[in-house]
Amino acid sequence: MDDKNVKEAIHNQHDKGYKFLLSSKRVFIELLRSFVKQEWVNDIDEANVVKVDKSFVLQDFADKEADLVYRVKLKEKEVIFYILMELQSTVDYQMPYRLLLYMVEIWRSILKDIPKKESRRKDFKLPVIVPIVLYNGVRKWTAKTSYKETLNSYETFGEYAVDFKYILIDVNRYTKEELLKLENLIASVFLLEQKVEFEEIMKRLKELSEILNNLDKDEILLFKAWFKKILLARLPEEERENIERIIDENKEVNIMISNLEKTILQEMKEREKKGIEKGIKKGIKKGIEKGMKRGIGVTVIKLLEKKFGNVPKEYVKKIEGVNRETLMAIVDNIFEINKIEDLDKFLK
Repeated sequence: MDDKNVKEAIHNQHDKGYKFLLSSKRVFIELLRSFVKQEWVNDIDEANVVKVDKSFVLQDFADKEADLVYRVKLKEKEVIFYILMELQSTVDYQMPYRLLLYMVEIWRSILKDIPKKESRRKDFKLPVIVPIVLYNGVRKWTAKTSYKETLNSYETFGEYAVDFKYILIDVNRYTKEELLKLENLIASVFLLEQKVEFEEIMKRLKELSEILNNLDKDEILLFKAWFKKILLARLPEEERENIERIIDENKEVNIMISNLEKTILQEMKEREKKGIEKGIKKGIKKGIEKGMKRGIGVTVIKLLEKKFGNVPKEYVKKIEGVNRETLMAIVDNIFEINKIEDLDKFLK
């Protein structure tokens, strides 16, 4: 992949998902060789691969799927690879029908662009279209992969029923071991895209450290651009700038991963701490409101006992004699009261 293609892909801001990555011819071929178990994948030469800059997705499905079209010369014959990326989490049982529409539209487009004289020749043939569905939903893909199986009574008519099959790549069905074993960019992306908890993503990122570090410069650029978009979407807005800086500034992938882990874990701890403190304060205030019916002072004393043990009688007496505003001031500053004598500034 040349520098121009890499730069165009990285600056293509409308899509940082699979379409972004698979717009690289090298990654596209890597996808086929890694997940399509057919002998012909080994005959594909990058020099004979051309990306078609046109989408065939229906308007009604523009927010649910994306597509890529590649023209490939294979054994001196042109083949069309049509990759449909499902962006929805549910299984679409009309997928075979929609693929048929897209395939027919591709053939129609080809016929439109060639001279009529050529298309009317007796030996003229349209290119084979190999449809591929890339799906990363949690639920297992259960839609039919054969078109004729979506037709009523297809068994009766056998070979006369319209038919084709599509290749399914179901991201969440691959095991962690299978993806790690492939040791390439697209398998690494699949591993990080699987529906797992955030902590597991960071763990997997560490396991991928050596693999990612062995990628060439262009692939590392693609990975970092993709990963930055995916990771930032999962983080609170106030943390994104720092994380983005770490990804951009660290040239070595293993150093980037190490710095990301430290920073994200620290920020997660800070969020957790703030959440606990907020919850405690909220609980304290709630308890006080309830305690007002039977004596707000008693509630505050119990809270102080939990923090310091026994509360001296002199302080108990003072607390019982102050107003609600003073008690609320004690509650609001409970984490700043480090010793019992700190109450004096509230109980003057």
